[in-house]
Amino acid sequence: MSASDKSFILIFLDMLVAEKDASQNTVAAYRSDLEDYGEYIGVHFSTFLDVQPQLIRNYIGDLADKGFKPSSTGRKLSAIKQFHKFLYADGKRPNDPSTTLEGPKRGRSLPKILSIKEVDTLLESVKSKALDTSQPFHDQLLFARLNALLELIYATGMRVSELISLPRTAANTKNDSLVIVGKGRKERLVPLTGKAKIAMEKYVELSGKIKKNDGTYLFPANTKTGYLARQVFARDLKQAASLAGILPSRISPHVLRHAFASHLLQNGADLRIVQLLLGHADIATTQIYTHVLDERTKAMVRDLHPLGDEENT
Repeated sequence: MSASDKSFILIFLDMLVAEKDASQNTVAAYRSDLEDYGEYIGVHFSTFLDVQPQLIRNYIGDLADKGFKPSSTGRKLSAIKQFHKFLYADGKRPNDPSTTLEGPKRGRSLPKILSIKEVDTLLESVKSKALDTSQPFHDQLLFARLNALLELIYATGMRVSELISLPRTAANTKNDSLVIVGKGRKERLVPLTGKAKIAMEKYVELSGKIKKNDGTYLFPANTKTGYLARQVFARDLKQAASLAGILPSRISPHVLRHAFASHLLQNGADLRIVQLLLGHADIATTQIYTHVLDERTKAMVRDLHPLGDEENT
């Protein structure tokens, strides 16, 4: 890849930060995708300023041949399209070679969902461990932390990244809501249940017996970020799922965010309210949960209706 092409990528990434307030993770993903694309067209003696649509199609086809999933290929094409749109709008090219390109067709996968009963079982199991003083203190503290994490994510539906980076002051709130800083540093108000507040208070009480938390985060850890790693949360959650009789493969922190949304809709919540609570910019993202409910309804009719197993006539 030429030096000029590398500079175009840097200019584009600077624009994402300055104009679209892109996060570090987003910028890193765009950088990786565009550098890979730039290396490919460079091998074929082309640059960002003269690449033609067919070469971009060849690149997308090459990704498929290498075994990339349609979702990954679609993400890379999206980055390419936004990049070329930027070069055209900025006057670097007289045209946009990516306008007619379409991503690979892919089925819409439904999120994994736990039933309300399963979530209740999980929460009660972890809570009982958090209150069990007969076990080693360190184990009790870990369950108290997990109990706070689970009650918070199921009460609010916040993203895992938002949860683990909660400020220490979140545990001091007297209100029934929290202000969450989400993607693009956008703020939103989420509900806070009494159980979630009690779980936070218990965790803070136990953790204070070891070392007073006077730092920035509610869930501090000896990591580069200064707060709990999502991998640690996921690991502890799977271990707790086993204790509660739930297959670990069926659960992750994100599954509980899905459960929050689907259970609200199942009980009659308005779709746009759920959208606001989840922090979705587009309601189409939230509508996936209505498909989950549709699938459950179909399964219920198929399994419980007296004619459900008969052939269609």
